[in-house]
Amino acid sequence: MARIAAHESWARTPNRTARTAKARAAIMATFELQVDPHGVLSPAERAVRAESARKAYFARLALKSAQARRQAREASVRARRRPGFEPGPPGGAAA
Repeated sequence: MARIAAHESWARTPNRTARTAKARAAIMATFELQVDPHGVLSPAERAVRAESARKAYFARLALKSAQARRQAREASVRARRRPGFEPGPPGGAAA
């Protein structure tokens, strides 16, 4: 139900950028505080460094995601090699 409501809400949103502006500003403020906790940098330098911190954060997330997918794939391959393994129907659907 929540997923349907979320899709319907976004379908009625005329300006997605405006709707998410506060959230984007909040996360950038977090990165700005991370790179300049004492507020000594110029606003321009703080913005550049915060953008780099944001990119690093999302690159780490992507790396962790890739590692988790690789581990899951390898675990699946190991499970299929076990004696007595019987594959289910195609697509993983239950019979």
